[in-house]
Amino acid sequence: MPELPEVETTRRGLAPHLEGRRIETVRLRRPDLRWPIAPEITTLLPGQRIQSIERRAKYLLLHTAAGRALIHLGMSGALRVLDPRVPAGAHDHYELLLDSGRALRYTDPRRFGCLLWQAPGTLHPLLAGLGPEPLGPDFDGDHLWRRARGRQAPVKVFLMDQTVVVGVGNIYAAEALFAAGIHPLRAAGRIARERYAALAAAVRAVLGHAIRRGGTTLRDFISPDGLPGYFEQELNVYGRVGQPCRRCGAPIRLLRLGQRSSCYCPHCQR
Repeated sequence: MPELPEVETTRRGLAPHLEGRRIETVRLRRPDLRWPIAPEITTLLPGQRIQSIERRAKYLLLHTAAGRALIHLGMSGALRVLDPRVPAGAHDHYELLLDSGRALRYTDPRRFGCLLWQAPGTLHPLLAGLGPEPLGPDFDGDHLWRRARGRQAPVKVFLMDQTVVVGVGNIYAAEALFAAGIHPLRAAGRIARERYAALAAAVRAVLGHAIRRGGTTLRDFISPDGLPGYFEQELNVYGRVGQPCRRCGAPIRLLRLGQRSSCYCPHCQR
């Protein structure tokens, strides 16, 4: 599914088209996605001006005076700003018509996304309990080291725990662990503080670079301007099983952690 860089790329692409615009009409072509679409979307959102668009973890929030529309792209969702006269396809499930004459249209073949509501002064349950943003001031090696105390789970599983840090999915966890030289199976609680400092720095560097490069082109993701991301071709381990490590030349290996594949270099990662 789209990971944090893809969602952040989407946010940045949409912001110039949405911020300051008034929502004239909401068109729903089905009543639900992963969950029922919140009734406030049709009762409170029309007529509201979008104050800003924010990303929290892998969620997008449209801020208005009446509340926030909470959007998740699911596994295959995409948002486009286009001419509302463009005929809707079979997988176009809702759109917000703007006072600019354009429309924000959501497409999702698998319908695992969501369109929910957060009232002013409240925190949606999906956002409660989330860890810090990996690019924010509250995330560093000391944070990871403290949260890892006593944990026997593999460090890759630990790093992907959204209560520890948000938005570090399978692709970027694999890349960050490679950059930090840490084996994905190493027990989280047995990693030294200085190695967590290196891992936190690697997470920041890998995610930041991916955002600058436009995200990772994997199956369904395309950025709001219709262009694919560019980071996939720079991946060091993910999707490169059997290929030589770019650093040492050893073949990249594959292991399974739960339902996820994990690629790593047996020579560079200890």
